[in-house]
Amino acid sequence: MHMYFRTVLHFWLSRFGRRLGHYDVARTNFITLPTDLDILKHMNNGVYLSIMDVARFDMLKRTGAWKIMQDNEWYPVVVSETISFRKSLTLWQRFSIESRLLGFDDKAVYMEQRFTRPGADGGAEIYAKAYIRARFLRRSGGTVPVHELITMLGEVPSDVVVPQRLLDWGAGVALPATRAEAPSVWE
Repeated sequence: MHMYFRTVLHFWLSRFGRRLGHYDVARTNFITLPTDLDILKHMNNGVYLSIMDVARFDMLKRTGAWKIMQDNEWYPVVVSETISFRKSLTLWQRFSIESRLLGFDDKAVYMEQRFTRPGADGGAEIYAKAYIRARFLRRSGGTVPVHELITMLGEVPSDVVVPQRLLDWGAGVALPATRAEAPSVWE
């Protein structure tokens, strides 16, 4: 339940955040709360994914993409995600999530999200990094084609290109449309 309130809080705070372009890095600030911790007293790995959702909503609001989605009755869904951890976040630590749009394939949007804290050298130290592949769906049913999404967001800068390793990952983890098409290593 606390994640719901955190989402509502950040959704409200995003109204006052700096406006961003669709391809800018969005920085969303958080603090590790007691409800985020696991039995080992560091942030639970599942909480990282939930907090990434909150940061993506903040980014959508601050870039204006949320308004585009509302006007067109679209909503985002995560298709796949992967995260790697470097350091643990502990109680009351302040951290930021840096979110950025990496680009598109023929079906989906790719994003990178990094959990950072100030490093000893004055720069940002990465505690965890995740990649997300998402699609946009219509409330009336069906998927929003990528070309339609790009038309609404505007021209894609030439330096916004999904690395081939992420395109390979996206293709490799995609599930087939039906169970019959999905061979299982368990069968």
